[in-house]
Amino acid sequence: MHSFLHFHHTQEFAERRCSAEGQWEGKPGSPSNHHGWTNYTPCYSPELVQLFRKLYAGGNDNEVNDKIDIAERTRTLETVGFSLSLVALIISLIIFYKFRGLRNNRTRIHKNLFVAMVIQVVIRLTLYIDQAIIRSGGKKFGNESSRQGIDNTPFLCEASYVLLEYARTCMFMWMFIEGLYLHNVVTVTVFQGRFPHTLYAIVGWGGPVVLTVIWAITTAHYIRQQKCWWGYNLTPYYWILEGPRLAVVVLNFIFLLNIIRVLIVKLRQSHTSDVEQVRKAVRAAVVLVPLLGITNILNMTQAPLDKTALEFAIWSYVTHFLTSFQGFFIALLYCFLNGEVRSALMKSISVYLSLRGHHDWAVRRQSLFSAGYPTVPVNEAPHAGDTNRNTNRNAASNNLLASANNHTANGGMASSSANGFRCGWFSRCFLVQKHTNPSAPEPAPPESVVFDISD
Repeated sequence: MHSFLHFHHTQEFAERRCSAEGQWEGKPGSPSNHHGWTNYTPCYSPELVQLFRKLYAGGNDNEVNDKIDIAERTRTLETVGFSLSLVALIISLIIFYKFRGLRNNRTRIHKNLFVAMVIQVVIRLTLYIDQAIIRSGGKKFGNESSRQGIDNTPFLCEASYVLLEYARTCMFMWMFIEGLYLHNVVTVTVFQGRFPHTLYAIVGWGGPVVLTVIWAITTAHYIRQQKCWWGYNLTPYYWILEGPRLAVVVLNFIFLLNIIRVLIVKLRQSHTSDVEQVRKAVRAAVVLVPLLGITNILNMTQAPLDKTALEFAIWSYVTHFLTSFQGFFIALLYCFLNGEVRSALMKSISVYLSLRGHHDWAVRRQSLFSAGYPTVPVNEAPHAGDTNRNTNRNAASNNLLASANNHTANGGMASSSANGFRCGWFSRCFLVQKHTNPSAPEPAPPESVVFDISD
């Protein structure tokens, strides 16, 4: 939590009143005293004044101090979570770029999402470390300006937050593309013949540029008096960015519900027991929730500063844990636990060991993993985005059921769709017409869609 002194307007004045008796007036409702009381309210923005009122709503200074301590401990939790996420995401990107067998449409989207998350995490950790260094200098020397950094450098500080919000918006847009792509594979009758990577790139990287520029110009115009735009996320102008992000979360939640609906329908058609249906649906939902960014809805709600310290602690720890460890969980589920990734890694290890004389181990391990976890779907070449492909919805459904019934641990995706479900308006905007070839047989679906984590 930033120091409250950063939120003041440098061109405003604090107030201190002298009573008729020649003594300084105390706080409203308190008697006059020798030291008096200084009113700094005019120096703060209306948004921060409202925040102070919520923080001091209980009237207990001890509880206020407890909430500030909770916020400081939350910053430590965030630093640990973002650090782990950064390491996991970088390793995942190295794996995705190194192995040609992992280059398919799904991992293309994953890589863009991971890059956006890495940029956001790097900037955020840089700002956190910079603030910690400057604040430590302020406590040691009694003045934060004794140390120069991003936190107290004009233009550089504002530019850092603009880039941070751009990266965060890119992350949400690529989460939307993840949800749209998965939803189309599972439910849309006509799947794209050619992967619209250019269109996805425009939406994922270009769209946030427009939103961020509009927000930055508006913010710079209205709160330019505040140092480094402190408290910009409390202003209504922040919804220029937060509104589209909230829309992404809502749309991805709708996608998730529809994917789960289709999964349950196909499980019922395969005469799976009710308990098994619930278990598989819950497992699919748990795996997809972090990828679609649905957990970010908690971070978009207002902090319960007017509640008790316990309620604030629960909200703060849960919200920032999910936010900071989100990159770690996504990398874990969609890279480290993914069967295609593990198969590619095992093959690489097998080749390495076989070149050094460990032929028996290499053959045995390669046979075991290659049989269960294909690295590339049978109908998708490494550069499938450059070729036209057809998809059979019934084959997709059968693959999903086969994956579910075998309880595989490959972390790959299984696609399915419900008969009669037609493409919605949002799908038509991102789909290319299917190129049919009556003489050619329908291949299997290009990729799987719902992870089937081991029991």
